[in-house]
Formats: sequence, C-alpha cells, structure tokens
Amino acid sequence: MNKLAYDMIEEVIYKEEFANGLCVYLLPKPEMAKTYGIFSTDYGSIDQTFVPIGQTEKITVPEGVAHFLEHKMFEKEDRDVFADFGKQGASANAYTSFTKTAYLFAATDQINKNVETLLDFVQNPYFSEQSVEKEKGIIAQEIEMYNDQPEWQSFMGALQSLFHEHPVKIDIAGTVDSIRTITKDDLYTCYHTFYHPGNMTLFIAGNFEAEKMMELIRNNQEAKNFAEMSEVERKYPQEPATVAQKENKITMSVSVPKCTIGIKESAVELSGDAFLEKDLLQSMVLDFYFSKGGPFYRELYEQQLIDESFHFETNLEKNFGYSLIGGNTADPDQFAEKTVQLLQSTNKKSFTAEEVDRMKKKKIGQLLRAMNSLEFIANKYIHYDTVGVDLFRVIPAIQSLTAEQFNDFVQDWIDEERIAVCKIVNE
Repeated sequence: MNKLAYDMIEEVIYKEEFANGLCVYLLPKPEMAKTYGIFSTDYGSIDQTFVPIGQTEKITVPEGVAHFLEHKMFEKEDRDVFADFGKQGASANAYTSFTKTAYLFAATDQINKNVETLLDFVQNPYFSEQSVEKEKGIIAQEIEMYNDQPEWQSFMGALQSLFHEHPVKIDIAGTVDSIRTITKDDLYTCYHTFYHPGNMTLFIAGNFEAEKMMELIRNNQEAKNFAEMSEVERKYPQEPATVAQKENKITMSVSVPKCTIGIKESAVELSGDAFLEKDLLQSMVLDFYFSKGGPFYRELYEQQLIDESFHFETNLEKNFGYSLIGGNTADPDQFAEKTVQLLQSTNKKSFTAEEVDRMKKKKIGQLLRAMNSLEFIANKYIHYDTVGVDLFRVIPAIQSLTAEQFNDFVQDWIDEERIAVCKIVNE
C-alpha cells in the first residue's frame, strides 16, 4: 500500500493495485461522519465498437448498452441490491456518462459491509432474458421523457451539430429502437470486456482506518477468480475538427425559445499534462467571459438576450471536448449572432498579469471549496486518473499557468468552423 502525501492541501491518499488489476484509492477523513464509496469502470456510452476480451474481431453493440447494463446490475436473481444497501443504512446509486459507469454509496454506519456489498454486486452479474425484456419498457419510457424535455433536446441538439461521427453525439440511453435490439448476450459481452478489475477503480473516502479498509478489500478480491486481463481495444471513428452542421433548429412546444452555442474544443486524444493544461485553460477562459460579472455575460444581459436560465459548461474527455453556452432567450437569432460575434473577438484579447492572477485565484478557490465534498473528490479523482492526471496536483498546475499560456490559448480558441448553434423554437 503506497502512501501519497499532499502537504499543500494536507491530504493523504493510500493506493494499491491488486494482482487482478483493480486500482484502489483510500482517502481517510476521520473528522467526517459520512463515508462515500464509488466503484467505477472506464466504460461509457461512447464505447460501442470494440474487440471483446478473448476475441480478435471487433463488434459494434447497440446504442445505449452501457446505460442498460448499469440498470440491470442492481437486479439479481433473488433480490434487488438497493434493498441490501437500505437495510445497511446506506444510500446507493449509479450513473452512466459518455466515458464511464459508476456505482456508489454513502453511509454513516456498517461501512465495511457496504463496501463489500458494493464490490460483490458489481462483480457478480445476473441477466435473464425475461428481465432484459422488462427493462426495455422502463428505459424506453425514460428516453421518451427526456425527448420531451427542451433542456435535454437543446443539449443533445448542440452535440449532434458539433460532431460528425463521434458517438458522443448519441444519447447515453440510446434510442427506443436501439434498446429494443439489446440482448442478454450483449450485456454479458460488454460486462466481461469492460468490468474486469483491471479496467476499474475503487475510491473510498470518509471515516475509516486505511490499513483495515485496504485489508478488507484485498481479502474480498483474493477470494474471487477473474480471467486474465488484456488491454481493451476500442474503436472510434475518425472525427473532423470542423462541426457537422452550423445550425440545428428543433421545434417543440416551449413558452420561451432556447438557444445553445457549441464550441468543438477537441476531437483528438489527449492525456497527462497536455490534457490538464487544455482542461484548465478552456474552463477558466469560459468562466472569465461568461460568469456573472464577466464582460460577455454583462453585454448579453444588458441587451436583454438572456435571463436567469443562462448557463455555460465545458467538458474535456480523453478523445473529445466541447463547451456549451445558452439558455432561454426571447430572440434566439439575435442571441446566437451576438454570442458568436463576442466569441470571435477573443483572439484579439491579451490577458494582463492581474487578470490571469484573478482567474487563478478564483479557480483555486472553487476547487478548494469543492474539496469539502467527498463525492466531488472521489468522482473528480477518478475522472482525472483515467487520463493520467492527479487531482491533488491540479492546484500547483493552476499556480504555474502564465499569461502567455492564456494568450496563446485564446489566439486559437475560436474558429467559426468549430462553432455550432442549436435553437429550440415553438411549434
């Protein structure tokens, strides 16, 4: 068990990689009443085409399999695992994103038992043809519910405009038609390929003793047998740097139109320092311009093009990235034209040392506040770890950023060929 000490933020993490490949991180925080555990696999909705373990030919599974699999993991032949956690005083959940699937719990009591339950149910799948068919109806209702939500349609409409071929443009849950084709064999194929311990990470944070907890996890894993792990061979389509379509107009029943501006941030593989630098710069620059008090926010607000629904987000993953800016607007055409015009003006910007210093202090402050949350630490640590970045080294990385790096970034940030607009207008 390796001890990783971070003196700057006064944190200590214990790490061990077991013989079966499982990587475990423990963050003991005895001052906390709660313990949070997350068991995550490097497998999300974009992983549709791959070579199954033990085979040589690639296959493509139906859209939505990763999300479908997450749903079915809690259902066993004789019980529902949610009930097990409930009896042990724990709140359990799970989620599927574009790049990962995670199972989690939070509890203040019976921590050891809840950790074992988390490990055991994820590492013991049970799928039957009857239960798979039943789940199709449940997920179809979920998909149709999201299809009726203007916010979700605006989000997915923007991604579909940004990306030509990359599966990030496909709804995480798939489509009603695609999930109808999912079989029990599809679930087992994806499970055995992506849920091997060597493709998974366990992170436990909270009130426990590190050595005893690591011993419990080690004993749990040594009592189980797993096939030999080989690196998962994933296949992604070639994605152009330009957007798929400049504008996407969707008609729905809405009281106020919506508009989302998308920036195609990346369509290439990034990791380590290159990933972190881009991740930090694009999030800090976007915040500089569009947070309340930012120059672009003020201009849009003063022209009455936005209201309290206005939001922005940026997301960088290992082989794609995007930023989205939008919300309700009485004039989506004018909002789109003005926002794109503002974005295109950024390449004339030269950040001063004072502006860079303020951005860095704000980002560090946001990060330190977020680190009061066990959930944030565990999820963000795994997110960064997947691309070779240590979350607890991010603050020094922020401190080392220079005005030159910010100015180099904005010189190439905006290109009209990488901007797309999605409008939700009334029928």
